[in-house]
Amino acid sequence: MLDLFANPPALFLGRIVALVVALSIHEFAHAFAAYQLGDRTAQMAGRLTLNPLAHLDPIGSLMMILVGFGWAKPVPVNPFNLRGDKLRGMAITAAAGPISNVLQAVVFSLPIRLGLMDLDQGVHGPAYLSPGEIIPSVGLVLYLLVWTNLLLAVFNMIPLGPLDGMKVLMGVLPQNMAVRLEPIARYGSLLLILLMTVGGGLLAKMIFPPAQSMLDLLTKPRW
Repeated sequence: MLDLFANPPALFLGRIVALVVALSIHEFAHAFAAYQLGDRTAQMAGRLTLNPLAHLDPIGSLMMILVGFGWAKPVPVNPFNLRGDKLRGMAITAAAGPISNVLQAVVFSLPIRLGLMDLDQGVHGPAYLSPGEIIPSVGLVLYLLVWTNLLLAVFNMIPLGPLDGMKVLMGVLPQNMAVRLEPIARYGSLLLILLMTVGGGLLAKMIFPPAQSMLDLLTKPRW
């Protein structure tokens, strides 16, 4: 199995690169979807860009450095500017982020799946990590980009506010049911904390198995 502690410097840098890329494109996708639906709030806030500096949150960035996982600033969206049904417009805007993560995972997995990268067969991830290596290899960065994007896609599609999954759920449900979910959405952050702290890490158990299954599907070489 890929030893995430065999080469801390390279893995640390690789994780930072993967998170910055994945989060920046994720937030850009939200802004782009909202813009296409008629809301220019994100554009006026300077968020309709792939520039990571426009999206990274100071505390979220610090968490990337300290614990290897973080978050970006939420993209501002005014639902009243969206064309058509507002709940469905918000659902489309919200879904754009996780969809972008899945698309990134597919694209970054292609060199691995096509066998262009030297992989340890039967093991998930690049095999050529040498002790003391500081700069991550291309293969390692690609692997971490795939894995990070899959984790973000699955995590964000959990139907709890303030995650994207709640907005998507409210957009696909009948309006009377969606309205009833709004009070629950307000307590989404508290529920997420509970999922992380009780039941042996229920949140991790919800995220890692589906992400791992998709990772296996995307990175298994064809030959």
